[in-house]
Amino acid sequence: MRIYPAIDIRGGRCVRLRQGLFADMTVYNDDPVSVALGFKDAGAEYIHVVDLDGALEGYSVNAEVISRIAKETGLPVQTGGGIRTLENIETKLNAGVARVIIGTKAVREPEFVKLAIETFGAEHIVAGLDGRNGKAAVAGWEKESDLDIIDLALRFKGYGLQTVVYTDISRDGMLTGPDFDYTTRLVNETGLDIIASGGVGSEEDIDRIAEKGVEGVITGKAIYEGRIDLRRVLAKYGSKLNED
Repeated sequence: MRIYPAIDIRGGRCVRLRQGLFADMTVYNDDPVSVALGFKDAGAEYIHVVDLDGALEGYSVNAEVISRIAKETGLPVQTGGGIRTLENIETKLNAGVARVIIGTKAVREPEFVKLAIETFGAEHIVAGLDGRNGKAAVAGWEKESDLDIIDLALRFKGYGLQTVVYTDISRDGMLTGPDFDYTTRLVNETGLDIIASGGVGSEEDIDRIAEKGVEGVITGKAIYEGRIDLRRVLAKYGSKLNED
């Protein structure tokens, strides 16, 4: 299992939200690049970055900062937020990003995922499925849909998708543990590589979610607040990249 330390960017700063609410935001660092370099120093081999401004505005607001993270760390980066066009994806990949996460666009126009995979390859495309009670949310989590997350994941699998980031919005930033039950359903019912996100608050949470067969787990706030020793957790779960 791979550990993905997370950086959420708003206004060029490293922040975290509670339950996806932009009005409930904590700033942890003014320099996301330095945070990323700290993750690398701790042993991280992959970094998860979200452009929160981009998720709201529909275009890559913090593209320059994300490009710097990829180039200055030399690590593979997966990023989402504001990815609405093939040009958005191409720009990110050309800037050094390894994988692009399609969220709102994937829910609103599922065929776009197929087009993206055909254009850039499945290894570069991830679907970001965020929601509550099994229903997908869009537009920076501000709006909910009637679409079932598992149904969407299976549809994307038919297009050749390999990886899904699943976030339970109600748990995100709460440090109360991820959605173990629904994450397990996603793993078992889709057979996709599922990356669990939202609610990780302790090393025990990581151990428990690892037992569910996920490809990886994203953790952010727990690192910033000292609840997880990133260096220890990365050492514990070893090198995913060396296995690939």
